[in-house]
Amino acid sequence: MKLPSRPRHDPSLPGVSGIARVDRRTRSLLPRLQPGDIAVLDHLDMDRASAQALADAEVVAVVNASRFVSGRYPNLGPTVLLEAGIVLVDGVGTDVLTKVGDGQAIRLENGALLHGDQEVATGRVVDLDTLNAALDEARGGLGSQLESFTHNSTEFLRREQELLLHGRGAPRIRTKLADRSVVVAVGGPDHEAELAILKRYMREQHPVLIGVDGGADALLALGRKPDIVVVSTPHLADPADRVSAKALRGARDVVVVVDRGIGKTPTESLERLGVRPHHFETGATAEDAALMLASLGGASLIVGAGVHASLDDFLDRQRGGLASTFLTRLKVGPELVDARAVPQLYAGRVRIWHLWLVLLAGLLAVFAAVAVTPVGQEWLDDLRPALSDLFADVKGLF
Repeated sequence: MKLPSRPRHDPSLPGVSGIARVDRRTRSLLPRLQPGDIAVLDHLDMDRASAQALADAEVVAVVNASRFVSGRYPNLGPTVLLEAGIVLVDGVGTDVLTKVGDGQAIRLENGALLHGDQEVATGRVVDLDTLNAALDEARGGLGSQLESFTHNSTEFLRREQELLLHGRGAPRIRTKLADRSVVVAVGGPDHEAELAILKRYMREQHPVLIGVDGGADALLALGRKPDIVVVSTPHLADPADRVSAKALRGARDVVVVVDRGIGKTPTESLERLGVRPHHFETGATAEDAALMLASLGGASLIVGAGVHASLDDFLDRQRGGLASTFLTRLKVGPELVDARAVPQLYAGRVRIWHLWLVLLAGLLAVFAAVAVTPVGQEWLDDLRPALSDLFADVKGLF
C-alpha cells in the first residue's frame, strides 16, 4: 500500500508555497503544524510566546485574519516571526478561515492567497518597515493601555485579595519550601539561556525546582528533575500535552491552576499517568501562581528563569495577565531575583581544594622570600646534596 505524502510544489512559481493549517486559535493550531506549513489563523496583536511557538514549528508563512499590530500597544510577536524569516500577511478577513481548507496546498504572492490559480483572499504584506511604523504608532497608545491596566489591577485585587493579602487559597504541597532557595523555570523567552546561566548555582546550592508548563521539560533537558510542576488550566488544553509524562511522574507535587468558579476540573489525563494533582483556584497565570507558591511557602530566595520581567513583556501579556503579573511582583518582590542577575550576586561555593591551593601558594611565596636571604642560601646549600641523592634515587626507579 502506498502511503500518502505531502504534495510537492513547483519552486519556479513566485511567492511562498505550503500546506495550509487553519484554525482560529493559535494554541489549537500549534500541535498540527509541520515544517514548511503555512499557518492560517486569527490572532489580533500576536504576543511573543505564540510567535516563538510558530517559529519553532518552522512554518514558512503566517496568514492572519486580523492585524498583527492593532495599534493598542507595541506587541512583540511579529518581530520574532520576521527575525525567523517567516512571511507575514495580515488583515485578510475572517472569511479566510472558511475559504481555505485545512491541508490544502496554497501559495502566497504579494499578499494574495492563491489556491491553484484562484485568488482566495488578499491582505497586507508585513515587512520590517511596515512593522516598525506600526510599532511606533502603537507606542503612542501606551497611555490608554496603562489606564486600562489600572482598572484591571483593581478588579484583580478585588477577586484575589484573600490570596494576595493573606495568603489564603493556595494548595498545601508536600515539598518543603521554608528557608530554601527556589528556582522557577518558565517556558518563556530566553528560558534556555537563563537556565544555562543557573547550572552552577543549581549544582552547588540544590534549590527547590519549580517547572511551569514547558519549563519543567527545560529543567529535565539540563539533567535536573523538577520538584514541583505547575500546569495551566486543563479546560484550555490537556496538561499532558503541555508537560512530558516523565516530568509529571517525577515531580513530588503537581499543581493545576484553574480559574475561579469553573466547577469540576477535568484531570483524567493526569490521573491516567498516576498523578494526583493539587488544584490552585486563582485568576493568576500559571507563572504567577508558581511565584506565589514559592513566596507563601516561605522561600528565602526565588530565582526566575524565563519569567516576564520588563515593561514590554508585561504589555505583551493578554487576557488579564498584565494585572496578575504586576500584583504578583509586588507580593514576591523582596525575594525575587532574575536569573541573569545571579552571576553578579553569586560567586560560587568555596571548596576544600580552593583552600589547599591558597595554602600552597602561600608556602611557595614564603619559600621564595626566604631563599633570597643569606640564611636561605645556606639552607639551600645544605639541602642540595640531599636533593641530588633523592633525584638520583627517583631516576633509578624508572
